[in-house]
Amino acid sequence: MNNFDLHNPTRILFGKGRIADLGTQIPSDAKVLLLYGGGSAERTGVLAQVRTALGDRSVVEFGGIEPNPRYATALKAVDLIAANGSTYLLAVGGGSVIDATKFIAAAAKYAGDPWDILTSHGGVVAAALPFGTVLTLPATGSEMNPASVITHAEKGAKLPFMSRHCYPVFSILDPELTFTLPPRQIANGVADAFVHVIEQYLTYPVSAAVQDGFAESLLRTLIDLGPKALETPLDYDIRANLMWTATLALNGLIGAGVPQDWASHMIGHEITALNDTDHARTLAVVLPALMQDQRGPKRAKLLQYAANVWNIREGDDEARIDGAITATRDFFHKLGIQTRLGEYDLGAADIDRIVGALQDHGLTALGETKAITPDTARRILQAAL
Repeated sequence: MNNFDLHNPTRILFGKGRIADLGTQIPSDAKVLLLYGGGSAERTGVLAQVRTALGDRSVVEFGGIEPNPRYATALKAVDLIAANGSTYLLAVGGGSVIDATKFIAAAAKYAGDPWDILTSHGGVVAAALPFGTVLTLPATGSEMNPASVITHAEKGAKLPFMSRHCYPVFSILDPELTFTLPPRQIANGVADAFVHVIEQYLTYPVSAAVQDGFAESLLRTLIDLGPKALETPLDYDIRANLMWTATLALNGLIGAGVPQDWASHMIGHEITALNDTDHARTLAVVLPALMQDQRGPKRAKLLQYAANVWNIREGDDEARIDGAITATRDFFHKLGIQTRLGEYDLGAADIDRIVGALQDHGLTALGETKAITPDTARRILQAAL
């Protein structure tokens, strides 16, 4: 296992009714910009709770942040900050709202072209406005990490960035806020968290017993509870465990000191940029095909994954790897998520566009050993047709 630094300053306020604690988290003299997505936060009463908890603070609201948050929309919020002198941001929503808020917080403090933040993958960020989150959709782990992904529709680009300046100051996680989520979003959240763990686990052995064991436990929890959340959507204990699992999947702990992959995400981002397919569903398409294609380099960890996550211990090595890949695909299907490009109206003619976008964005050496080239990505996508 490699040397590592683990830094995570985000305070987590977990449990029922924790929105009421907002008043103790944000300075009383803060000028707050409240950011959210569509109308669900209003309809479910979450925004009403937030407004009450904020008390008599100066608050300006900015709604309409999209799934796969748009660059142009985020810039409108940056302009609003400049016009109103906002000093603190509060994101109410899922990963898309939180991701947008991170970009807005950084762009509001950046003197150059905000596009630089994305093309440098966060390298130019030297400061950001402070912000907190009220999580309504567990999936991305954005509530406890410094990463964000923003879509530029006009450029056909979906780019990630990361900066230590973009950790939330605090995040409120109340499982009851997830009770009204539609089944599609529940399934997406489970799949997204699952692949987050896989990206940090399914690489090659480095004697990281703690991280491996923790990752395997998170995967088994998602496999067990994901379908149950769809069957019994008002079960608090199931929702609480899923919410915490999704946070732990990408808060830096299981990835500390170990190699990481992220090729499924980078390829999946280009699919979303092409036709706006849900992020989690692009991962469900790419991951099984990537596992099959990379079964040689990932052999040792695939066998470990088969045994410790799926309890596949019988048969020769190749049969056990086959079983683990099939079990992974079947898990996505059990969540109601399809795993072929054709099921998202994409065909062989689209593969060139996806691979071309990877090349345009400099994503030509992906994976834990930087061995996934554009030709490899093409092969993976062809296997996913």
